Amino acid sequence: MFKQTLLIISMVLLCSCQSKQPVATSDNPFVRVEDGKLMKGDNPYYYVGTNFWYGAILGSEGEGGNRERLLNELDYLQDLGIDNLRILVGADGSNGVTAKVEPTLQIEPGVYNDTILAGLDYLLMEMGKRDMKAILFLNNSWEWSGGYGQYLEWAGYGKAVIPAVDGWPAYLDYASQFVQSDSAKALFANYVDDMITRENRYTKVKYVDDPTIMSWQIGNEPRAFSEESKEPFALWLADVAAQIKSLDSNHLVSTGSEGKHGCETDIALYERIHADPNIDYMNIHIWPWNWSWALKDSLDAHLPRSIENTKEYMLEHLALAKKYNKPIVLEEFGFPRDGFQFSKASSTNLRDEYFKFVFDQIANPEMGDGMLVGCNFWAWGGYGEPSTEHVFWAKGDDYTGDPAQEEQGLYSVFVTDTTLPIIKAANERLQNIQ
Repeated sequence: MFKQTLLIISMVLLCSCQSKQPVATSDNPFVRVEDGKLMKGDNPYYYVGTNFWYGAILGSEGEGGNRERLLNELDYLQDLGIDNLRILVGADGSNGVTAKVEPTLQIEPGVYNDTILAGLDYLLMEMGKRDMKAILFLNNSWEWSGGYGQYLEWAGYGKAVIPAVDGWPAYLDYASQFVQSDSAKALFANYVDDMITRENRYTKVKYVDDPTIMSWQIGNEPRAFSEESKEPFALWLADVAAQIKSLDSNHLVSTGSEGKHGCETDIALYERIHADPNIDYMNIHIWPWNWSWALKDSLDAHLPRSIENTKEYMLEHLALAKKYNKPIVLEEFGFPRDGFQFSKASSTNLRDEYFKFVFDQIANPEMGDGMLVGCNFWAWGGYGEPSTEHVFWAKGDDYTGDPAQEEQGLYSVFVTDTTLPIIKAANERLQNIQ
């Protein structure tokens, strides 16, 4: 009988410890999930946000830092009604690597560039002043911030493969080893501990207690990369989600997944991953040109197909959101500039039409009973000035929304673009819904 009593007490304590979020109250400062919706205070939280992956670099006082530009960017975003930014915590590995953004944060395992951490602290402080929310992604399956490949190199799997140098087949084979490597995953787990348990040097608020953070995100477009890696991939995501929840009971956890496309086209794998109770809401990404729904020499002719396929992709994943009563966010999407040009002077009529379609789906009752709660377009270029001498980013260039492996201006939204009034109008409409 005594043992049974202890067992019951232990189970009660375990359930208490596994509670994912504080009890929802009107004065709860953290974004939370209630009945399939995101909630901020007493109101449902619907938004059109953006990707601002380089925010922590811009916020630093070291190489690449420009706090004056950062403050101007945040003020401009606020004027557009944008209060949700998806941000890279930091890149991994050495500087000077082809197609990698720099300066990096994690120079070696557990060795950090403190100027980037200061930049992240400063960014979060300034976002908090503007009542903005941050989605902080911790890892990357792609080479442009180190990610999978860098952890594998550190774990002894040979020099990290770079698609621009070694080709995509070689990269896919190399990166598929990450979720099967206990040593690489252990290095990443240590990094997760370090980041989540930080205290902001400016506000003196621990990250776990900062309501500016909406969600910790396991990675940017995490993938298995092979059939053999699908099972360890699902287990790894579950492990990291549980790790984050054990450290932080205040914030939401998300995966950063592209959806079915990022799960080796296996919708059952996506469902399994996002059914996990430690994953609070679902993500999808949609890329009409990257996924060959539109072709660079006929973007206008393929815009209708791109819109149709986008809607189908949304609905396929919204069915799962309804099944598990979890909200879903389209946190990456983009459309090239007209004529597949990169110059800021080129028009964006096709992109504007595509963005308007996407924005109209947020909170649309016909789209999964309004469970499509937000989107973050890719990506904010703001006041950035791409080089006129070369197409790809080089050290010393302004940061734009396009990472180092992409043509600068391909997907960036600049302050001179005609897309801006469409963004502002969408956020005004969503604010009225609330």
